[in-house]
Amino acid sequence: MRFLNFLLISTVLTITLLTTSTQAATFEIQNNCAYTVWAAATPGGGRRLTTGQTWTVNVAATTAGQTGRIWARTNCTFNSNGTGSCQTGDCGGLLRCAVDGVHAPPVTLAEYSLNGFNNQDFLDISLLYGFNVPMEFSRPSIGCTGGIRCAADIKGQCPPKLRAPGGCNNPCTVFNTGGYCCTSSLTCERTYLARFFKDMCPNALSYPTDDQSSIYTCPAGGTYGVVFCP
Repeated sequence: MRFLNFLLISTVLTITLLTTSTQAATFEIQNNCAYTVWAAATPGGGRRLTTGQTWTVNVAATTAGQTGRIWARTNCTFNSNGTGSCQTGDCGGLLRCAVDGVHAPPVTLAEYSLNGFNNQDFLDISLLYGFNVPMEFSRPSIGCTGGIRCAADIKGQCPPKLRAPGGCNNPCTVFNTGGYCCTSSLTCERTYLARFFKDMCPNALSYPTDDQSSIYTCPAGGTYGVVFCP
């Protein structure tokens, strides 16, 4: 799994800044899509959401730097025991995703790290695993650096080499090269494939070294909104 740079930085700061206070956060997840999605959250689990339905996930910030992810799964089938599969975003075949659940690409991810440096929450929408459902991640609060929205027609305009059932893959997933995955150097390849997601959703995290223009902050604690198909 490719971890975000800011999460690693937050972990180091947690060790050195032992006086950082911890505050819980609430995530109001809403499905505005014209189709059913199976919302997933780690921590939190998972739930089927028809059009207009909401799901509240409360995250107890037991430690500074508590991290998590929220996403939508599509075209899922589960049995009465809560096991099955999804076309996109599958987390190990479980309706209620485990904390270390697999996020089968392509999938749009809302990511957060709570109670980080200077008692701030850090958030982003990540396209590092591709795109399956439009998303907005925000919190109406004084002190926040802004909300994040990725609602472009990425699936409709997805380059042929990146197309996948139910979504659009990130080039790192398809080619797995050091340039596209930013593992061989600090400079990623600047081809039209590498730029595609950034051009479509400028404030989303589009490649692993994209933190500067894609990480947003809020004062620690409070209620966040995650909207599918805003």
